[in-house]
Amino acid sequence: MAMEVTQLLLNAQSIDGSVRKQAEDSLKQFQEQNLPAFLFSLSGELANEDKPADSRKLAGLILKNALDAKEQHRKFELVQRWLMLDATVKSQIKSCLLKTLSSPVPDARSTAAQVVAKVAGIELPQKQWPELIGSLLSNVHQLPPHVKQATLETLGYLCEEVSPDAVDQDNVNKILTVVVQGMSSSEGNNDVRLAAIRALYNALGFAQANFSNDMERDYIMRVVCEAALSKEEKIRLAAFECLVSIASMYYEKLTPYMNDIFTITAKAVREDVESVALQAIEFWSSICDEEIDILEEYAGEFTGDSDVQCSYFVKQALNALVPILLETLLKQEEDQDQDEGAWNIAMAGGTCLGLVARTVGDDIVPLVMPFIEENITKPDWRQREAATYAFGSILEGPSPDKLTPIVNVALNFMLSALTKDPNTHVKDTTAWTLGRIFEFLHGSTMDAPIITPANCQQIITVLLQSMTDVPNVAGKACGALYFLAQGYEDVGPSSPLTPYFQEIVQALLTVTHREDAGEGRLRTAAYETLNEVVRCSTEETATLVLQLVPVIMLELHNTLEGQKLSSDEREKQGELHGLLCGCLQVIIQKLGASDQTKYGFMQFADQIMGLFLRVFACKSATVHEEAMLAIGSLAYACGPEFAKYMPEFYKYLEMGLQNFEEYQVCSVTVGVVGDICRALENKVLPYCDGIMTQLLKDLSSNQLHRSVKPPIFSCLGDIALAIGQDFEKYLMYAMPMLQSAAELSAHTAGADDEMIEYTNSLRNGILEAYSGILQGFKNSTKTQLLIPYAPHILQFLDSIYVEKDMDDLVMRTAIGVLGDLADTLGSNAGTMIQNSVSSRDFLNECLSSEDGSIKESAEWTKLAITRAISA
Repeated sequence: MAMEVTQLLLNAQSIDGSVRKQAEDSLKQFQEQNLPAFLFSLSGELANEDKPADSRKLAGLILKNALDAKEQHRKFELVQRWLMLDATVKSQIKSCLLKTLSSPVPDARSTAAQVVAKVAGIELPQKQWPELIGSLLSNVHQLPPHVKQATLETLGYLCEEVSPDAVDQDNVNKILTVVVQGMSSSEGNNDVRLAAIRALYNALGFAQANFSNDMERDYIMRVVCEAALSKEEKIRLAAFECLVSIASMYYEKLTPYMNDIFTITAKAVREDVESVALQAIEFWSSICDEEIDILEEYAGEFTGDSDVQCSYFVKQALNALVPILLETLLKQEEDQDQDEGAWNIAMAGGTCLGLVARTVGDDIVPLVMPFIEENITKPDWRQREAATYAFGSILEGPSPDKLTPIVNVALNFMLSALTKDPNTHVKDTTAWTLGRIFEFLHGSTMDAPIITPANCQQIITVLLQSMTDVPNVAGKACGALYFLAQGYEDVGPSSPLTPYFQEIVQALLTVTHREDAGEGRLRTAAYETLNEVVRCSTEETATLVLQLVPVIMLELHNTLEGQKLSSDEREKQGELHGLLCGCLQVIIQKLGASDQTKYGFMQFADQIMGLFLRVFACKSATVHEEAMLAIGSLAYACGPEFAKYMPEFYKYLEMGLQNFEEYQVCSVTVGVVGDICRALENKVLPYCDGIMTQLLKDLSSNQLHRSVKPPIFSCLGDIALAIGQDFEKYLMYAMPMLQSAAELSAHTAGADDEMIEYTNSLRNGILEAYSGILQGFKNSTKTQLLIPYAPHILQFLDSIYVEKDMDDLVMRTAIGVLGDLADTLGSNAGTMIQNSVSSRDFLNECLSSEDGSIKESAEWTKLAITRAISA
């Protein structure tokens, strides 16, 4: 087979489709029949200097894909498969890979570097291949430049693949020494230097101890700053990327270096090529992100024991930094407003200016206002647009007291510019800025309203007129109207928008029918704004919202009429279905919220449900999601009446619960099962066997994304609450599952923040399941069935209390479950709770909580326990 492998690999890249397919099938067959030989022959191909570069490269890529995959469950299978391989074969493959690192062919070296790192990612955590790092580092200084470069590239990939705890500090020190020496200006070969800097970027996560040592940190920082001034553009770019990463990883260690870094970044922003200048701006954006997080977390109150002190770098650099950022705003590109993914120095500068405003608040205003005043009326569009962008960028951060007087003066000017400025760039940015004004400075919490009876009509007239402008301007005008409506969300029974409601809705529907509504997300923006206008409307316009129902239903009906579509058209149709289902969902929620409006709406329920079922038949995942959410709202509005739709809807519900691939669809479906349980109560019983079977299957699958598991547990509680003691037949399946998940989620030692957050959502789901089951059985003749489970539930509550890392939501649910135990099981639980010291401590802690809802739950629980003990 080895002779043929080269030919198969070349054929697999053939332009002839049938040749390619045949080669791919043969390779697959070889892999299935004899995996060890297959992998070994690929590594041999990669290492063999006599083979063509194309076959070597593909051999390496197939090898890499045999060790790793994006999906977690597939990755797990591949890791296990490699670990099970015969040790001799693995050793032969690894020696071929290491040998390839000295190949004169750059592609072969680079591919081998990636595969070595993939193998290391599997083996180092298992304490296998301990000699790897030593062998890579040995005599690295005597190697020819191309081998040195490949070695550094391998170390970089290795640090990306392996978590820091899999490499001991001694090896980390050795890696960093080699990497930093490779970066230094004394290294004559630029390829080596570049590989070293890129390796440092990946190794920064390993360097905690080294960054805590002043001498080592000084050395690393000096070499990075030197590299940022290199003559080679690629080296400068990689060095700035390192600085950006250091800004977020080691913020608290930066003080001694900030003067130098300011000088280097300022020079790069003003003089360097765009790619480097962008990273230099990104450094300051990262510093802002860090300081915003610190200031938000501690609300400005620093005590000696705060984890991280704020160094106020942005405040100190403010007077010098703001002028540099304002200069960048004048470097726009001609067509940046047309390109949704555009990113250039002007946009980066404006984004950074916005972050600076959020970091320093009022202090930025006097530094930016002169630039705005000087440029806003200039004949050159670039100056007008830059001034407008600067103004829009500083609207979040400074206090309303500081900004409102300025906005009051600027508002008329902006409204005039939006309709009269001859340049679409300027109009685009003006509409965006108006949106920001309405987002941050308009709403029921503001002392001095900027929108008054005197200017409200003018604002709406201008925005509706702008919706007929070119797509990018029209889309931003929709966005401004979105925030205008949102600001009137809690205004009481009467909204200032009521007189214009009909006109606004009509204008938005007109936008959705524009020939060019597909450009720049315009149609989506119009529907999102329509939804927000409906959501924030008051009872005064309920009849108008009701009149919208048949209009949107007709739109949805028309998109479902069966014309044959290309896959591109089908995707667009799917998006439109999603938008229309989303719109109906908002209307259903609005009208279903009160009895007066619900009555009028119910006449359409049958037709709407029929349309949703037809959308499901179209088979596009995202649509399923929107239609599912809308059906959840419909179930809530219909209540027990929804039962008549279940026979036809059930199969789609089951399909949603089986959709592991698109796990968001699965997650939404689980939520809808909860909505249906609340709507139907015990009428859901005939469907429970199927639903429970599927939910338990989902829970035991390792293919389903972990984020869906907490809502599934929670859903078990919804089912138990709906069917009460009829849940009895599911106890023997559900309880063991809850118990093993509870044991897994009780302890979080050594977990990172993300894992703790997930564990808390898992705990909350488990607790909601227990709560639903306990409440469902309350007052039934079968409560004694739950007594055997009580000690475990209590132990779970104890163990998460002892861990001391519950968030507020878990705390509230947990203290509620303690009350449910006492409430449902009475004296059977009372004694157990009395004997548990941590339950008592937990209750007392919740009783003195500053969170009102936790305190309220705790007071109810205290009462329930007292009743249970005295029973």
